[in-house]
Amino acid sequence: MRTFIKFRAPLFMVLIWLVLGFGKGALAGEIILNNLSGRAVNLSSYKGKPVVLFFWTTWCPYCRQELKILNQQYSVMTKEGIVVFGVNVNEPDYKVQKFFKGYQLNFNILLDKSGLLANKYNLLGVPTYVFLDKTGQIISQAHSLPDNYKSLLFKNE
Repeated sequence: MRTFIKFRAPLFMVLIWLVLGFGKGALAGEIILNNLSGRAVNLSSYKGKPVVLFFWTTWCPYCRQELKILNQQYSVMTKEGIVVFGVNVNEPDYKVQKFFKGYQLNFNILLDKSGLLANKYNLLGVPTYVFLDKTGQIISQAHSLPDNYKSLLFKNE
């Protein structure tokens, strides 16, 4: 009984840490999502490269604006060695495919149908960019593409 009392406070702190989700800062590669073509994409295969995840939905007008901006920046970003994914959150693939009919998209779209990846990064709404360093750790989040995205992604080099 005395041992339990001794470790009660640290045990309580660990439980609070887990319940509040502070343990969710794990690497992105632990989740595999399908792209619009139905192929599985494992984010861990992009370790060694900085990654930008753009979380969005078809019904969000701000997301549409950011999709256009990201689509325009995509070629510059890939030349800089940055991997870019659009991650649609909680929508069926047919709805996302219909949204892109007749729309020239330069980057890969992943389907987070259950919101698992969005939950992993504690998203508080869309649009949201999540910037991952070369090890897959989150270095920043933003609701619009910041002008300094390059310095964010390469700041430890």
